[in-house]
Amino acid sequence: MDDTEREKEKEKEKHDCGTDVEDEEEDEEGNKRVVVLGPQVPLKEQLELDKDDESLRRWKEQLLGQVDTEQLGETAEPEVTVLDLTILSPGRPDLVLPIPFQADDKGYAFALKDGSPYSFRFSFVVSNNIVSGLKYTNTVWKTGVKVETQKMMLGTFSPQLEPYIYEGEEETTPAGIFARGSYSAKLKFVDDDGKCFLEMSYYFEIRKEWPGGQ
Repeated sequence: MDDTEREKEKEKEKHDCGTDVEDEEEDEEGNKRVVVLGPQVPLKEQLELDKDDESLRRWKEQLLGQVDTEQLGETAEPEVTVLDLTILSPGRPDLVLPIPFQADDKGYAFALKDGSPYSFRFSFVVSNNIVSGLKYTNTVWKTGVKVETQKMMLGTFSPQLEPYIYEGEEETTPAGIFARGSYSAKLKFVDDDGKCFLEMSYYFEIRKEWPGGQ
């Protein structure tokens, strides 16, 4: 892959991840109307509200679970830090890739064998506030043509020191001579408000054999 082709693919992939978007919904007549989301409140402040109300306190505990107060910030904005991506394939050692990815001397973050089962596992930490509707998308291109878009809703998470772990469903890489070669991809993590926590472009390769000839 030459530098000119790589730059063209990067330009093709670029788009705004978006922040603090407004939601739209339809009224009874089918007309769209804009719903402006209310301001977020720091979780530490929320926990202090009505703390003398026993029933409300229990309801908050049930809703929030074991919130780690050490991870609560003074700001209303939640923070999500994606730590790593692990590639899992039966019969092979787990490949742990810290984020951001470190490319090899050919510019690839990793390589997969064609026609092989694999799955992705992410670990991430949530701090400051509850993150609602966290989801990720992973879009893949080959020679500038979009070949796949994965979209997955992860859920809503409260702040805690321990990382959350998410493992996707097992898939199979495409097989055959035309499937092999260089791919570009873009990975994004966003929440319901459109806040982008990670947007990362990378390159990977599909080969006839696994790296190392195994």
